[in-house]
This record gives sequence, structure tokens and C-alpha cells, in this order.
Amino acid sequence: MQTVSTNPIMKIKRLLAAILLLVPSLLKAQDITVDFNAPATYVVGGLEVTGLKYLSKNQVSAILGISVGDKVTVPGEAVSDALKRIWLQGAASDIGFYIDSIVPTRDTAFFRLDIAELPRVLKWDYKGVRKGEKDDLKERLNLRRGGQLSEYVKESSVDVIKKFYKEKGFLNVEVDILEEPDSIINNAIKVTFDVHKGDKVKIREISYEGNDELSKFKLDRKMKKTKDRSWYNFFNSKKFKEDEYDNDKKSLVEAFNEQGYRDAKILKDSIYFFEDGKMGIHFVMDKGKKYYFRNITWTGNSKYTEEELNSLLRIEKGSIYDVVNMEHRLYGGGKENEYTISKLYRDQGYLFFNVTPVELNIDGDSVDVEMRMVEGKPATFNKIIINGNTITNEKVVRRAVFTRPGYLFRQTDFERSVREIASMGNFDAEVAADPAKGYSIIPNQLNNTVDIAYNVEEKSNSQLELSGGWGSGMFVGTVGVSFNNFSTANILRKESWKPVPLGDAQQLAFRFQTNGKYYTALTASFVEPWLIGKKPTQLSFSAYYTKQTNSYFSYYYNVLNSDQYMEVYGASLGIGDRLEWPDNYFVLYNQLGWQSYRLKDWNSYFIYNTGVSHNISWSINLTRNSTDQMLYPRSGSDFTFGVQLTPPWSMMKKGWRDVDYSSLTVQEHYNWIEYNKWTFKGAVYTKLVGDLVLMARAQFGYLGYYNRKWGYSPFEGYMVGGDGMSGYNIYGSDIIALRGYENYSLTPYRNGVYNGNVYDKFTVELRYPVIMQPSSTIYALAFLEGGNCWENIQQFNPFQIKRSAGVGVRIYLPIVGLLGIDWGWGFDAASGADKSQFHFMIGQQL
Repeated sequence: MQTVSTNPIMKIKRLLAAILLLVPSLLKAQDITVDFNAPATYVVGGLEVTGLKYLSKNQVSAILGISVGDKVTVPGEAVSDALKRIWLQGAASDIGFYIDSIVPTRDTAFFRLDIAELPRVLKWDYKGVRKGEKDDLKERLNLRRGGQLSEYVKESSVDVIKKFYKEKGFLNVEVDILEEPDSIINNAIKVTFDVHKGDKVKIREISYEGNDELSKFKLDRKMKKTKDRSWYNFFNSKKFKEDEYDNDKKSLVEAFNEQGYRDAKILKDSIYFFEDGKMGIHFVMDKGKKYYFRNITWTGNSKYTEEELNSLLRIEKGSIYDVVNMEHRLYGGGKENEYTISKLYRDQGYLFFNVTPVELNIDGDSVDVEMRMVEGKPATFNKIIINGNTITNEKVVRRAVFTRPGYLFRQTDFERSVREIASMGNFDAEVAADPAKGYSIIPNQLNNTVDIAYNVEEKSNSQLELSGGWGSGMFVGTVGVSFNNFSTANILRKESWKPVPLGDAQQLAFRFQTNGKYYTALTASFVEPWLIGKKPTQLSFSAYYTKQTNSYFSYYYNVLNSDQYMEVYGASLGIGDRLEWPDNYFVLYNQLGWQSYRLKDWNSYFIYNTGVSHNISWSINLTRNSTDQMLYPRSGSDFTFGVQLTPPWSMMKKGWRDVDYSSLTVQEHYNWIEYNKWTFKGAVYTKLVGDLVLMARAQFGYLGYYNRKWGYSPFEGYMVGGDGMSGYNIYGSDIIALRGYENYSLTPYRNGVYNGNVYDKFTVELRYPVIMQPSSTIYALAFLEGGNCWENIQQFNPFQIKRSAGVGVRIYLPIVGLLGIDWGWGFDAASGADKSQFHFMIGQQL
């Protein structure tokens, strides 16, 4: 095996050899001597091509352009140009053009073209790289088996490999090309890229000179990819990235521009290395003079007045000459959801609108700016194209987007459409929201139309649950399946079964729990997200059944008596509709629910032994969800206000005020369950730096009564504390997670029954993604949490909370769903309780 240099000098030497005929010399053919100082013209009597292994003689002759009977001058431009054409094909490592013989009359010659073809590569391999890196390099290089190993291929491949590793912080990477001839096939080789990555180069410190008014913190934060080891860069990579360095230097100058220093520049940037291999960067800045806005005028505006535009621009006379923020308020790219001049026009259809700020006059430290506008004509949507939906039916995507053919172009409608696609759950949200991958805007200014192409990438979102756990003194196994892109319309279409009919974004789920003899639970649900009309009207239905026999007696004494049992039946039917006011992020959801509790000689964990209780309720929920995606929201909010009401059964009886409830049996008291339940939940997501997200959430719940004498219901209350996993829940209570505490440990407990009728909870959570891929999403989190639970509203005190803090991780796998593990420290745990708690979670917890 030999190491082959990629030095471009070799290529030059070979090119010189190819045009050897241009150099005056003597060419000997047999015993004939040709004087190249005296060019002669010959008729081509014959042309032999030798050395070919992969190319055909006809191909070479066609490229050469010299045929029998042609007249050629040796040496001459025609021969030189012909050889150049052969060389530029990149298929030869050496070319020789010879005169084999000349006829006695010396007017006809026989020529020979000898070509040494480049070797063909049977295998491309890599040395010194990890498997994942090898796969990435293969994709970037796109080298094919059987290709030729030319100097261009060598040089370009080495450049790509070096760039790949420099992006990862390996600035000193070196690449050798090893060639090994094949022992069987002639002129075939195996090529190995031998990569010497060296040590990864990270930035230890960044320093500045000439930054009197700007702190190091502000300057460091301005650069997006070039970061040192300062504490505020904890979540940022410290790798030095050459391809981002120039952009960060521009951002550094922008930091001075934002303070009015329009002439700021970098005089010098020095890179130096420490003994441990880490690097430092020193910038010398010249900030120049500070300028201020004086007069701002507008030309070309007819849709809006100068006063209206200035009110949106928000730049007063005498303000610092901040060009960066001025451009943000004109074109966007500044604060999230900030309304700009460009968006103002684009929301009225002016897609081809353009504004150019021009400095009219600079007088001392004052600058006059003229905004030169071209409004154009309003544009309409033409074609709406959906690409990549291999499973989901196209109508599902089309009905979700707000961009419709023939409608006036509105930037807000387009952005909302991207958000709706990202939030559907059927597609990769990261791809859908990526401007480089998720969508294309194709304007046509000639007819004032625009085509929109949405490029989606399907992801699996059906889930299978197989689990087992210990609860209520028994082992419980669970089998569940959830199809989140189901299609009832495709049940009879065999080609739509993948493995069940999919494509209409319906949700169909079944879940079965049992431990064999003592406990059984079955649930089923179906959701149609778009029942009728041009806006989403959601229809949902669910039903469940649970039965438990005398589990404790049977478990300990191995005696089963099926005559002692508790059964719970339940069903619900709901319909939700998107509203137009206050805005179209609001959804009003109504649900009718029914539950029935049937007990016979039941002696465990219930308020009576034999009897029947009925729970009929009407729920109304008003929600507003503006998050940018479901799984890892970076912006937006999610608020829900809900009311759940039963009929006031006790007040519907004649003389209800005089009823003595103490004289009633417990079963008579709760034959018809009554309550009113009020809940509020709100969460706000804020992107801090990069993908670092702050989530702030607040919750409140109250279970009230109609009749003071009837009192609080033992059903539908709250159980606060722990992981939020519902497990085996008899009374239909809401399970509220509060990490750092044992399950339900913050809930009042009296007479064998949990009595949580009021609760609140506050959470602040920092989230940072580790992996964001369709196949798996992983993010880490750190949290501060507080909350409490009370028996009645008179005891409620929002400041009397139980506090906790901790860290955790969330893993989303399409086949399983969301999994999590948290460690929390409960600062206010009860005496004797363990303050350190680990929590395992499945699904989104309350």
C-alpha cells in the first residue's frame, strides 16, 4: 500500500506531459527521426489506440477528432487541441502520441495514441473515523464503486472531509489517501481515506479591546456560534467553527451598530493557542463616532400614512442610530412575534412590497433617513402544493392550512399554516418549521400570484403499550394500542392497511389491564378531529369498564368469591369547535359524561358496601393553544378554563332545605353524585437562547357543592403529589403530579378517603433538547415546583405551598410515546418522609 500525495503540482506535471508535442524536440519512431523545429504536414494513413481497459476505441476517436485521411501538422495546434480534449475527460493518468511510421513519399504517416487510464475504485473505505461519522461522510462525498480516482476526486474529497471535521472542532485534521491495487482485477484499486483528527480545538477565552461602552457579556451573547468558557455559555458549544466565524464577526460589529456606532469595524482579530491545545481570540475594535436619528421620511407609500408607519417603526428624533433594530422593524428577524412594516403590508397581500432605507444626509452626529417604498400590487395564492405525505391523506393537510387558492396572500395565514402542520403530530415538527426544508414560497410577480409548497416528513405516531406494575396489593399487566392517524373511510381499502387503515388523522385507542382473577379494566376511545365544515369540529367518544373482586381476601388466602365485587361503567361524548373570536386559537369543547358505580358486599376502599351511584356531568372547556408544536414547544402559550357540572340533585327534591342528611345511609346520600368543578391551567413557553426554553405553568382546581348540607363529593376530587401516574383510581379523581414528594402525600386524608377539594400548583422549568429526530426526541430539564392541596376553600392559601426542585429527562419514542424520569427534592416533606424522590412517568403529566 502506498500513500499518494494530493499536491496539485502533480496535476500540472501530467498536463505538461500531455502537451509534450508543443515543446521543440526530436521524436523517434522506428528508425525515422522527425525534426520538431521544422513542422511537417501528413495525411493520416492510420491511427491505433492502445492501453484501453474501460473506454472504447470509438469513444476516444470521437473525442480526439482525428480520422484516417485527415491532414495534420506535426507539431501543430490541431494535434495539441485534440490531446487536450482527451486529457480534460479526466479518465487518463498519462497520454502519449507517437508516429509509428512514415511512407517513403513522406506525405503519409501512421500514428499511435497510447492512453494510461486512471484506475477504477472497487471499494472506498475510511480509517480513523467512527461508524456514525463514516455514514455522514459517505452521504457528503457520494463516491460510487467503479468510479475513477482522479486528482480532482482526491482534492475535493479531502476538502470535504476536512470541512466536516473542522465543523466539529477538529481544526488540525489531516487526511491521507491510501491506494491498494486489487490482486485480481487489473487496473483496479481499493482507496482508504486515512483521517487523523487530532485533538478537538475549543475556545478557552475571548477578549476585546476598544469596547468601552459594551460589556464582554453583551458582545459574547451577540456571537451565536463562537463561545468561550464563560459561565453564561454553559449550554453552548465551545468548539471553534471556521464556517461560522465570519458571520459571528459581522454580528460583533452589529453589536456596536446597535449602539449608534455606524462606522464600527474590527481592526484585528488574533487567534492564539494555550499549551493544552485550547485557543483564545482577541478582538481589537474601532467603534468610531456615535450617531443619532434626526429626520425620517417616507416615499412611495399610498396604503398607509407616514404617521401610521412611524408609529410602527417606533424611532423618535434623537434616538440612537441603531441600524440593526431599524432593519428588524422593517423586515423582521428581531424579537419573536414582533409586528413589522413588512408584515403589515404582507398581511394585506403586498407580497412584492419592498422598502429601502437610504441615508440622505449626515450632519455632524445626526443622520437623515428616507424610506423608499415600492408597494406593488396585492398577490393571491395560486397553487398550494403538499409534498412528502406518504401516509396522511392530502385532504388532512389541506383542511388544516389557512392558505387557499384564490385567497389574498397574508403572511399571518402562511405562518399559522406552518404552525398547524407542525402541531398535527403526524409529521416531523422540526422539518415542518425549518425554512430550508419545510416550505417554499414561489412568487410570480408577472401575474401577482404566489405558489406555496409545504414539504412534510411523515413520522410514526401510533403507540403500543406493554407494561406491568404493582399497585393496590397486586400485580397489574397492561396492553394498549393507540392509532393516531386512523382512517375509518379506508377500512375497506386493502392498500390503506399499514397495518391498519391510516391517513385521516383520527385517533383510535384500546387499553386492557388485568391481573388475571381480581382486577380487570378495559377502555376504548375514538376521536374524529374534523367532523364537518370548513373549520375543525372535533367529535370524541370514549367508554370504559373496570371490575374488581375481593382482591385482598383472595390474594392472601387464595379464595376467590366472585359474588363480592365493585364495577365501574363510564362513557363520554364530546364535541369541540374552533372559535373566531377573540381569535381563532380558541376552542370551545363540550362533553357529556356518565359513570355508574355498582358494588355488592364490597368491604375495601369505598364509602359503602352495597349499592349504586350515578355520575352524570356536563363539561365545558375553553382553551387557547398557540404553541409552535406539541412535543417540544419553543414559543406560544396553552391556557384552559374548564367547568364540570352535575345537576343539583339534592336541590331538586321538594323541601330539600329541611332534609336531614345525617339520617340517610351513605348509599342513599350518594345515589346521585353532585358537584361543580372549576379548573384553570396555563403554560407559557419562552425561547431564551438557541433551543433553551423556559416553561412557566400555573394550575388551580376547586371542587365545589350546591348544597352546604349535602357537602363535598368524595368523587372527582384531587390527589396531589408524586409522579402524576393515575394507577388504580376508584373515585375518578384528578391525579396531580408534584415532584419531590411521595404519591398523593400532599392530599388531605380522612376516614379512609382522600379529601382533596382545592389545589394549586406552580412550575418553572428549563428545557434543553439533546436529540430532535423523528425516530426519537430527548430533552433534559431542571425544575422548581410548588403546590398544595386543601380539604375546603376556607383553608386555601396560595402562598402555603410545598416546594421542590430537581432535574429530569424526557424521551419520546413514536412506538411508545413520552417517557420520563425525574429526581426531585421536597423541601417541605413531612417529618420522617424521604425528601429525595425518583419519579418515572409515562405520557404528559398534569
